[in-house]
Amino acid sequence: MSPPTKRYRQIRFEAPPGSTELVLVRHGESEAADPEQPFPVVDGRGDPELSPLGRAQAALVADRLAVTRVDAIYVTSLRRTTETAAPLAARLGLVPEVESALSEIYLGEWDGGIYRQRVADGDPIAVQMVEEERWDVIPGAESNAAIAARVAPAITGIARRHAGQRVVCFAHGGSIGAVLAIATGSRPFAFTGSDNGAISSIVVVGPRWLLRSFNDTSHLEQHNPSVRSAT
Repeated sequence: MSPPTKRYRQIRFEAPPGSTELVLVRHGESEAADPEQPFPVVDGRGDPELSPLGRAQAALVADRLAVTRVDAIYVTSLRRTTETAAPLAARLGLVPEVESALSEIYLGEWDGGIYRQRVADGDPIAVQMVEEERWDVIPGAESNAAIAARVAPAITGIARRHAGQRVVCFAHGGSIGAVLAIATGSRPFAFTGSDNGAISSIVVVGPRWLLRSFNDTSHLEQHNPSVRSAT
């Protein structure tokens, strides 16, 4: 009697030994911009606090991630990331570390809340920005090259410090989009515009960055679809 034929199941992804999983969370929705009262500015960038909806999103992010392994938490210098991270940090007993290089895109003359108004009004420069996939068509804003030059070393540094660990980074739509564009070698704006409270992830294996997920909002939608923010 011949031995049974060996069968091979599909291979499931496993992070290589010594790699770092980075969970990238976009902050919760921040307070609405008021042209009459510009946001306070930190490091040249608008620094609004979370809205009530954003705080609800932060709680749901904590519900989602608190039951998984988390070895470290990072935030940026802007309070909307710190406030979004707070529920998870409290539940896990972790003190977030600050990585300011993952902060939001510097929008030059449109920072402090003006960007939202110009985009909503269909400003021709905003249209050009989307068509050309360049932030620096906005007067004084960062270029794609400048953004990549700060976020890439930040991700590499976090991965080096946390080899073999799982790290949650609370950041911004623009900076997360830049990280994922680098990871995939895609167009600059291919991953721009993730939802507030959405989760994306990459695995860093030495010089290789592997995209694992983008804009996961299941933790928001299954609770209440209204907890997802409007654009």
